[in-house]
Amino acid sequence: MKGVLNLVSVGPGFNDLIVPRAEAALRNSDVIVAYDLYLRWIEPWITGKEIHTPPLTQERERALLAIEKARSGAKVALISSGDIGIYAMAALAFDEMREDDDYEVNVIPGITSANACASLLGSPLSHDFATLSLSDLLCPWDWIEQRGRHIAQADLACVLYNVQSAGRQEGVYRILNIMLESKSPKTLCGVVRNAYRPGQQVSIHTLEELPSLQFDMLTTIVIGNRFTQRKRGFIFTPRGYNSWEAPAEQPVNELPQQALWVFSGTSDGNQLANGLAQQGYPVVISAATEYGGEVASRHCSGVSVWAGHQGVEAQRQALSQNQARVIVDATHPYANLISEQLMGLSQSLNIPYLRYERPSSVGCAEHSEAHRSRTLDIDALPSSAHPTCSLEQAAEQAVALGRRIFLTTGSKDLATFLRTPGAAEREWFVRVTPEPEFIQRAIDLGVPRSRICAMQGPFSEAFNIALWRDLKIDCVITKDSGDAGGYKAKVAAAQALNIPLLVIKRPKLEYPFTTSSFDAVLRQLRMWAINA
Repeated sequence: MKGVLNLVSVGPGFNDLIVPRAEAALRNSDVIVAYDLYLRWIEPWITGKEIHTPPLTQERERALLAIEKARSGAKVALISSGDIGIYAMAALAFDEMREDDDYEVNVIPGITSANACASLLGSPLSHDFATLSLSDLLCPWDWIEQRGRHIAQADLACVLYNVQSAGRQEGVYRILNIMLESKSPKTLCGVVRNAYRPGQQVSIHTLEELPSLQFDMLTTIVIGNRFTQRKRGFIFTPRGYNSWEAPAEQPVNELPQQALWVFSGTSDGNQLANGLAQQGYPVVISAATEYGGEVASRHCSGVSVWAGHQGVEAQRQALSQNQARVIVDATHPYANLISEQLMGLSQSLNIPYLRYERPSSVGCAEHSEAHRSRTLDIDALPSSAHPTCSLEQAAEQAVALGRRIFLTTGSKDLATFLRTPGAAEREWFVRVTPEPEFIQRAIDLGVPRSRICAMQGPFSEAFNIALWRDLKIDCVITKDSGDAGGYKAKVAAAQALNIPLLVIKRPKLEYPFTTSSFDAVLRQLRMWAINA
């Protein structure tokens, strides 16, 4: 007798999502080859059959076993979750078949992870979309990045498979940053864990929020396109677009030509823009948020403001369309992703780049010893503690040192702190800029509203002392934000209350030109012959 090889898809996790043809193939098979997790979904249809369950890492061995059984004349069902032909077992089976094999082959389709997750989110894949696996076990990482970049540049909706594993933590964040280079930061996305299985979790975010989240191999990420909308707690992408030319996030045709573009968002960046305008230069301030744009409009005279979350492609078009003369990067000292993007735009558009950064309070020689004595009682800390440390080190040290921990680091990195081992047993208080999205991010991560301080800094020593004393704070985490960011006031307040202050070190980037002096900026502009 000729054997039969049924390549059977059993969907995302519940047997009511398995197609009738798959059920029939299982009932008619004598031998079942599957990862043992899948057996619980199909148990009613395989009782009394010969069952083989090679472990999760032995996919090729599973395919070979099924083929050998079919060659011997058995009716075999090789099982895969989702659709067996998509990132699954069918390709391995065809890979191992011989041209002279004569057993019958049936491929039974199923509901994919992309379909399942999209249905839980609404209808985000209703127009052109792509899927991308982030596992580099069978595909070089360079290829994955290249394909991710093309997906982003085409602004396709996409589904990310194999998002994150214990040994592969950083790849997803590299892909998300690639997406942010071309897609709007406000692109609507969905994160689904355990779709149609026990423990199912579904959440909706903007693209810019995703890098602050943690994922795993049970998670699928769905990224929309510029037309994806939100309605009644769902997201959907229209089947047809009223205009294939997406509207600009903010009109740029009224901005001055051949201006100095100051990418700001800090008080000292706005002061720099003011000073340049007073020298007679045409100046555009680009602020990352509407609130930042409002602040710049109030405090800067004689400048034009371009505000809101702009992706790299929008920035590229604006700089090119308005023939920008110089890119002045006056963003926050910890906004390294934006700085990297601006340096990339400088190179690709051949526009001079200048980095203006507030001086470090920690790095000043006259302040270093005072900082050491004020911020940390070295004898009271574990040997791994340092006056300046990485984000992860600060999180670990805070859990070891405090019970009621105050974060002055903004909303972007909240997930790192709140998901540190032991963090759940601590009470976390956060201070964020009063933007609704930042407040919502803290709420979504589980911070109670009573522990969210939404206010615009910088803050005085007296204010910090009163607030931290009233909240019974016993550990503070901050960044080396310089005097303009209220760093010294935090140091003094922590010293007055005798509580540890953990300082996250600044990221190190190789800038083509950097200064913290207004006069140095003017000298460099004159060297470049950027005349008023």
